[in-house]
Amino acid sequence: MKEQSRPLWMGEAGKMRVRVHADRAAMGTDASAQAGAAIREAIAAKGEARVVFAAAPSQNELYEGLIREEGIDWSRVTAFHMDEYIGLAADAPQRFGTYLSERLFSRVRPGRVELIDGSGGIERECERYAAQLAESPIDVVCLGIGENGHIAFNDPPVADFRDPLLVKAVELDLPCRQQQVNDGCFPNLDAVPTHAITLTIPALMSGARLYCSVPGATKRDAVKEMMNGPITTACPAAILREHPDVTLFTDLDAFRSAEGMA
Repeated sequence: MKEQSRPLWMGEAGKMRVRVHADRAAMGTDASAQAGAAIREAIAAKGEARVVFAAAPSQNELYEGLIREEGIDWSRVTAFHMDEYIGLAADAPQRFGTYLSERLFSRVRPGRVELIDGSGGIERECERYAAQLAESPIDVVCLGIGENGHIAFNDPPVADFRDPLLVKAVELDLPCRQQQVNDGCFPNLDAVPTHAITLTIPALMSGARLYCSVPGATKRDAVKEMMNGPITTACPAAILREHPDVTLFTDLDAFRSAEGMA
């Protein structure tokens, strides 16, 4: 296990632990050390770990760190991801399954990888994936938040803290779609799909341990609302403050507008 990066500031927002780092690299080192330890502990306790992974540029440093983590028996890991566009071609580089396969799964070789298929019968796919999630408890969730405060693709207009479903199809709101352009994932807004399949908020909150990595100045307002704002679907990520075991990792660029808590 590599040495854990020491935060510049540590605090709490509700039940959520907050660890602020100087830059993305230090943030990723810290987040991957803690998430890696949680995966090892689940394997030691249960013989397996069931882990949900986000697919976004904000997670790059976390996954590079997880690849370097020692002592994880990846053959005992079942890997899920939390959302996928509807209607993209199977070979489209923007598919979240492709991102995770290239960035993480092909390099650590989990024993079981379950990908969401957004190209066929959507209702049936939601039911299929929900059944796989429900087979056994989720041990670890590695997630980020959007510029509009979304978690997975639970944008404010479709977020439901008491959603009866584990997986559902949603329409993406304009700020969410624009973020995909800002992140360099699509050349323009017209190229961004309008709908996606997502794990719901109850599905994400069911994870035993949540590790949320949020770097960058474009996330400042979302981090501020997540930490200090009311817990409403206007900022879906604010619900994370009610999870019993969640840690937010961020850098100074994302944290500056919330630094009054320091």
